[in-house]
Amino acid sequence: MATTTTTTVFSSSFTLFAASLSFFLLLSLNTANGDGTFGVQQQHFYTVQLSSLFPSDSCSPAPSTKGLNKLPVFHKHGPCAEAQQLVTSTNQPKPTADEILLQDESRVRKIQSRSRKSDVRVTDSTSIPAKDGSTVGSGNYIVTVGLGTPAKKLSLIFDTGSDVTWTQCQPCVRSCYQQKEKIFDPSSSKTYRNVSCEAAACSALAAATGNRGCSASTCVYGIQYGDTSISAGFFAIEKLTLTKTDVFDEFYFGCGQNNKGNFGGAAGLLGLGRNQLSLVSQTSDKYKKLFSYCLPSSPSGTGFLTFGGATKSAVKYTPIASVAGGDNFYGVGITAISVGGKKLPVAASVYSAAGAIIDSGTVITRLPPAAYSALRSAFRKQMSKYPLGQALSILDTCYDLSKFKTFAVPKIGFFFAGGAEVDIDAVGILYANKPSQVCLAFASNGGAKDVAIFGNVQQQTLEVVYDGAGGRIGFASGGCK
Repeated sequence: MATTTTTTVFSSSFTLFAASLSFFLLLSLNTANGDGTFGVQQQHFYTVQLSSLFPSDSCSPAPSTKGLNKLPVFHKHGPCAEAQQLVTSTNQPKPTADEILLQDESRVRKIQSRSRKSDVRVTDSTSIPAKDGSTVGSGNYIVTVGLGTPAKKLSLIFDTGSDVTWTQCQPCVRSCYQQKEKIFDPSSSKTYRNVSCEAAACSALAAATGNRGCSASTCVYGIQYGDTSISAGFFAIEKLTLTKTDVFDEFYFGCGQNNKGNFGGAAGLLGLGRNQLSLVSQTSDKYKKLFSYCLPSSPSGTGFLTFGGATKSAVKYTPIASVAGGDNFYGVGITAISVGGKKLPVAASVYSAAGAIIDSGTVITRLPPAAYSALRSAFRKQMSKYPLGQALSILDTCYDLSKFKTFAVPKIGFFFAGGAEVDIDAVGILYANKPSQVCLAFASNGGAKDVAIFGNVQQQTLEVVYDGAGGRIGFASGGCK
């Protein structure tokens, strides 16, 4: 009898223990680590250290660049560019967040006006018209290439929204802004020569820049960007060195004699657009219009720009789409966006009404008003436990996280035509000005007919692959840190 009672008590205790253990496990699976989110949602949230959103004062180690044609990419205002002596020193004031976003808005306005551009003529090597069809050239990221014989190293802003590569040139007939490196002197190169007005490449300038012109018999280029930055000078041919083994003898570029603007001390611009005068087209025999880049997660990090292939194998591709304003931009077809694992209740026609492009020089992603409104609403709902902060320029959804060391942010995913699904990295969701002002890094377009833009904040840490010959753009996660 005692044995039966003991067994019954033991059995009951074991059942109670098992039930308690099951409840404990269920509770553990459904509760996040102190951030207030639940397990069924946890896979759709990032847990972010607030300090990770702000750059270090020192340059992070560069990824391996042993791969052929792989160039290090630095943020032009970060410590890596300064350590490499690629840009002006730290005694030069860096732009504020408001200034960066204001420049970004200027670039976006110019991109969205491209379909209304008209050709105008340049009459000499130093003057340009008041307006043209070019986008703002003050992008964030720079690479180093060699120009001339012997090769002169120059740090250039690379830009998928621009076509013509240019650099400041001596004797700077009208004006040159301050740059860290010595300004390129064509008289010191054995391979420099000007392009004649009769050359086909000179005629092609109209489509690439919106301008065309001659000074005597010499072809002249002129570019005025949306923020009033300018570059004008002689259109020329020179030897371009990308790596020790990849040298191009007949490279068309602009030799700037009148240069002003927000180029952050870089020597000029590297045009990676789709026009026949872009670097991508001029090197197509070798690289087949194939290149990729990865933008680092922080201005203190290092990314890469590579030609001729991708470094990742698991790449998700979407077809290059046509957009208003011609084929100079890389168009993409956005079909849906998700926040916290749930697609926004936005019809695909909202995204396709004006189309979208991907752009290395635009900072903040721009969305159709209806799509942005839905994104903001869903994001705010899932961030409701955090206090709102002061808006920052074009960014209207900001949080005061000064009392948090870590916090949870809902994942945001983009769905593209062809079935490509891309999760934005945590650093690509937020734009942090200070701990009390951490903002959703998306903004609304002015109208439904404005082209949407997938900006460089959202591209951070992704390897973005441009396959011009294949007519597609790809994305791979974990391209760089």
